[in-house]
Amino acid sequence: MDHSIYFSLSSKPPGWKTRFSNFIDRTFKIWTILPLILVLIFLVAYPTVQLLRMSVSEVKIVQGKTVWTFVGLKHLYTALEDQIVPVALRNTIVFVIAVVILETILALVIALLVSRSHHLVGLYRTVFLIPLLIPPVAIGTMWRLMYDYNYGFINQVLGLIGIAGPTWTADKKLALPSIILVDLWHWTSFMFLIILAGLESLPQEINEAARVDGASEAQVFRFITLPLLKPTLVTAVMLRTIFAFKVFDEIYLLTGGGPGTATEMISLYIYKVFSNQFRMGYASFLALALAIIISVFVIFYRRIGRRLA
Repeated sequence: MDHSIYFSLSSKPPGWKTRFSNFIDRTFKIWTILPLILVLIFLVAYPTVQLLRMSVSEVKIVQGKTVWTFVGLKHLYTALEDQIVPVALRNTIVFVIAVVILETILALVIALLVSRSHHLVGLYRTVFLIPLLIPPVAIGTMWRLMYDYNYGFINQVLGLIGIAGPTWTADKKLALPSIILVDLWHWTSFMFLIILAGLESLPQEINEAARVDGASEAQVFRFITLPLLKPTLVTAVMLRTIFAFKVFDEIYLLTGGGPGTATEMISLYIYKVFSNQFRMGYASFLALALAIIISVFVIFYRRIGRRLA
């Protein structure tokens, strides 16, 4: 008997259940990430498309209906002629550079001290974590009371030693430094946690071997700890830069952008254009420009991170 004929007669084509099971097995990876893709499309892609659409349109509310009018690059020309935009960008850049540099240095010093401490380490971490847990609205309100010229805690302490306290947030020269000080108090703990985690993940055997060979603590930090910690520092600086560009709550509560435009930030100006002036299209264009600026910084940091990896 021909065995090929017997095989063809005995075998049956796979049923729909088998085919469906094979299809699920082949596309299992796609099905597992599909919910995430749908969420990203809903939460990221759609708002981004709407932002792009609004940035080239005039959006007005007429008789309860949203009216869109395409204006092309009109908002770009408006931004170039807007006298507040360059001031807000300059203040934002100064603020970002100042807080990122100062907070990185302070957090690095504190993290080094805590990592080398053998007593009350848990207490130190808890204390340094407290500012990060307080809502920005509460921080702004608290520091506004502390900066008060007549009844503020800072001026009262200065008065005890015979120094007349200044008008911290009402002085054009002191307003921005006062905001930077508040941000240092609030966000240094964020940098501290990231840098401390990076320090604790480093292999200590290399440091011990260097000390045995006669290296000083400064040499160990400069030639071993700091090079190994650079990827962590780049990540921390990148995240802090992103958050610093979007600063809003504390400045809104402390100064509102004043006095004059001394503390006017681009994020605060976008809020004013959108909520106070009801220029939704122009505000969307400014928001898009801010997102592009932040993206440039992120790309820069990522390239540095790749070189250090």
